[in-house]
Amino acid sequence: MTVTAFISEFLNQFFVQGLFGIFKGIGMGIVNMFNVPRYIEIFKANSGNFTATDWIIAILTVIATIAILAVIVVLVAILVKKYLRVRKTLVDQEELLNEVGNLNREIIKLSSEKERILAMKVSQLGLKPGESPFVEQEEKDEDEEEKSDDVDMTADDYSRFYKCTQVDLEIADYVPPEFDNEITLPEIVDRFRNFACSQLGLFYEPKLIRLFLSAFATTRLIILQGISGTGKTSLAYAWGKFLRNPAIIASVQPSWRDRTEIFGYFNEFTKRFNETEVLKKMYEATYKEEIYITVLDEMNIARVEYYFAELLSILEMPTREEWVVSLVPSVWPTDPKHLFDGKLRLPENMWYIGTINNDDSTFAVSDKVYDRAIPIDINSKGKAFDAPKTEWLPLSYKHLEAMFKECQEKYKVSDENLRKLEELDDYVIEHFRLAFGNRIVKQLKEFVPAYVGCGGTEIDGIDFVLCHKILRKFESLNLSFIRDEIDGLITYLNKHFGKSNMMESKEYLLRLQKLM
Repeated sequence: MTVTAFISEFLNQFFVQGLFGIFKGIGMGIVNMFNVPRYIEIFKANSGNFTATDWIIAILTVIATIAILAVIVVLVAILVKKYLRVRKTLVDQEELLNEVGNLNREIIKLSSEKERILAMKVSQLGLKPGESPFVEQEEKDEDEEEKSDDVDMTADDYSRFYKCTQVDLEIADYVPPEFDNEITLPEIVDRFRNFACSQLGLFYEPKLIRLFLSAFATTRLIILQGISGTGKTSLAYAWGKFLRNPAIIASVQPSWRDRTEIFGYFNEFTKRFNETEVLKKMYEATYKEEIYITVLDEMNIARVEYYFAELLSILEMPTREEWVVSLVPSVWPTDPKHLFDGKLRLPENMWYIGTINNDDSTFAVSDKVYDRAIPIDINSKGKAFDAPKTEWLPLSYKHLEAMFKECQEKYKVSDENLRKLEELDDYVIEHFRLAFGNRIVKQLKEFVPAYVGCGGTEIDGIDFVLCHKILRKFESLNLSFIRDEIDGLITYLNKHFGKSNMMESKEYLLRLQKLM
């Protein structure tokens, strides 16, 4: 046997008989699996002697065989489909990698071009690469900072807080008014109502003014809500005119996102603090005893809990010494007089009044805001009436707060009503999974005495707080699930407070039922 014959026979054994035989066997196997004529011949050759039972078994065997063939075909199709999908993904990934590589190369080219252009500009300025053209100016600024003690305080640019510094300069000529420290809360209600009518042509019901004035005893944030055009903003405006200290109106914008919309911010480029008019009024209020009002007009056109969050937290502090907001991290010798360590103590004589239109163009106000505020609904215009010409009122916030404190001692909520409220709290927890909470109880004990002091009744004050601080939360529940429970709550109120009392709460519950 020659070497050629050996190689021929050896390779024939490996490739033809072996490797080719594998594929030939697989192919013949597949052909035999789907050889339908052969199946028919086998069936004809053996079916002549079949009994009934044999026929059943034979038919089941044929059906099972066809099912197995179908499963095999489906599995092969799935495998092919998955292979094509994976293949496509790999191709796409490869194309993306190539694209990323091309982009990186372009970035390198652009960076080189940028460095070349910058080098040309630096050479035109007569500077060396890496040398700042502002070194001389920076050294000059440092020299000016060292001389800050010698700054002319009458110059326009002597302080980074321009508006607050102007207040410092103007306050030297301020002469405080002679405050009326003898006036009572009912007299304020009547006088303000007559002033708004005679001087401004605005008409308000006595109950609305009582609610508005009592809210000042409870919180620093008052929310006036209702349909558009009912006089929410004009009420706050009229109150400022009545005290001859016009309210500062801040029109909330949809872009408001943080505290800078209220206080302003320090501009690192100009080295000045961009003060808002609200901050200026806050600073001015620290010098005076007049009542100051900041109106957040359409406050829910942006997220209240975003831009007003810090103020909400600060005003919740237990003592007024903690009502401090940080404006800047450092201290300059020329900062306004009433700033300390770059901080401002919020004035005790400023209240914030937000107006809310409940429509599709606004955001829902969160419970965090409502819980800390007193919301007052204004859904109708006051009826016109005749009033004598009434002048403005010089009122000190200290006298106003002294009257509120006197009311809390003189018109404390009765023990009987407090007991009924505790029982009502248990009822609401059991049937609606809601609770009054310590904050609401505290507000009730402050609001109701002030409301009585303004000429209202204790039960009406409790009714208002219950309706606007507790029942309002029902709107966040699934109304369809509490439909039957509402009837039970109305019955409970009738039984424990009387059918002629708690009318505002009952009317609110009936309105909720109509929405179901």
